[in-house]
Amino acid sequence: MKNVILSFSTIFFLLFSFSISAQTKDSTDYFIGNWNVLLKGLPQGDTKMFVNFEKKDTALSGTILDSTKTEIAKVSKIEKKGYTVTVYFTAQGYDVFLFMEKKDEDHIAGNMLNMFEAVGDRVKEVK
Repeated sequence: MKNVILSFSTIFFLLFSFSISAQTKDSTDYFIGNWNVLLKGLPQGDTKMFVNFEKKDTALSGTILDSTKTEIAKVSKIEKKGYTVTVYFTAQGYDVFLFMEKKDEDHIAGNMLNMFEAVGDRVKEVK
């Protein structure tokens, strides 16, 4: 009886550890790529921008692009927790941050400076 319980316990812990490592990998790679982000309610009106994330070594790096895909800012810092990222950059002389949270496989929701709503979708690469 002890062997049966020990066997089931071992199998359970192995499956549990595999599921944790799979979730960690997904959350690490989820944001990599290009994101089309709409910022709503800014003083100059709604604004579209692109956020590009790349993985360098084990860390995320990024750039902010305008609607013509011209680089307008380099990301100075990225804080990542699970399926959320906070992106720090300088825009028009101000240090700002953009919080992005996974909504589903290809959509994010969030805010800029905790004041302006942000919604976005993944830019699909055409092959």
